[in-house]
Amino acid sequence: MNTNDRFVDPNIPDELASSIRPKTLADFIGHDALKKNLSVFISGAKSRGEAMDHVLLYGPPGLGKTTLAHIVANELGTNFRATSAPMLTKQGDLAAILTALEPMDVLFIDEIHRLPTAIEEVLYSAMEDFKLDIMLGEGPSAKSVRIDLPPFTLVGATTRTGLLSNPLRERFGIDLRLSFYPADDLAKIIMRSANVLGTPIDEAGAYMLAKSARGTPRIANRLLKRARDFANALHANTITADTIKTTLFQLHIDESGLDAVDRDYMTTIINHYAGGPVGIDNLAAALSEPADTIEDVIEPYLMQLGLIQRTPRGRIVTDKGYEHLGLKK
Repeated sequence: MNTNDRFVDPNIPDELASSIRPKTLADFIGHDALKKNLSVFISGAKSRGEAMDHVLLYGPPGLGKTTLAHIVANELGTNFRATSAPMLTKQGDLAAILTALEPMDVLFIDEIHRLPTAIEEVLYSAMEDFKLDIMLGEGPSAKSVRIDLPPFTLVGATTRTGLLSNPLRERFGIDLRLSFYPADDLAKIIMRSANVLGTPIDEAGAYMLAKSARGTPRIANRLLKRARDFANALHANTITADTIKTTLFQLHIDESGLDAVDRDYMTTIINHYAGGPVGIDNLAAALSEPADTIEDVIEPYLMQLGLIQRTPRGRIVTDKGYEHLGLKK
């Protein structure tokens, strides 16, 4: 089993995301309550002429955290600066970014749960007091320097809130969770993306694709682009339900969005461990996959569909999982 380059892996970046990314809250489809609250926070900050409170966006990958960060900057009318926590290896890396900010700018840090402890501690005073405390030099000659920073808004994104330290999380004034999208909202996103890409898709095709996109816009858009390729190969001007069927068949994805990796995961539990329970370490060895890949990439969607369960004794395939595979328990 190989999880690399899966079409349904939400962790793979979308190479054309910027071309179809909505620019305003009005264009952002779904999460209506979240958008309403965010609009109030943005309006309040603008009316007071202040930097908006720091924002923490969390939820599974591919749901629009980066897009919302762009929208926040756009709605505030400020510059957008972006980096990723794994890229910040030294205090100087963070200092260079913070000192280059202009008043009211939005700084986006992706995978913020992966910040090294030393850099995270520097970020505390920057977020709370707009002060940067750094050490210059080493040993007895080292000295602490405090630098004033312009007021800014930090937008942090994470898929694993449990790995965030409490001191860091407490410094975010706005805490927003993104969840998987229902098929109706995903179909609207697909229709919008198809229009932007200049390849129309009918409603039946959009809804069929939505049901196979695992509740994730990033996957929906990736599959839409592959459907566009098959439509071109068939000399079709519009993507239809038949085009989607062909696309999913060729990519080995079923009507619920499961691919060969998902099916291999469940059949391994059934064939090797009588349907479970089986511990994560044994399962990782049997599948030749790291345990964290199984927990973060493979299992969440299968659990959402009710095809597997995590129990104190280990993983089991549910009756619904057997039924999905066409097997009898």
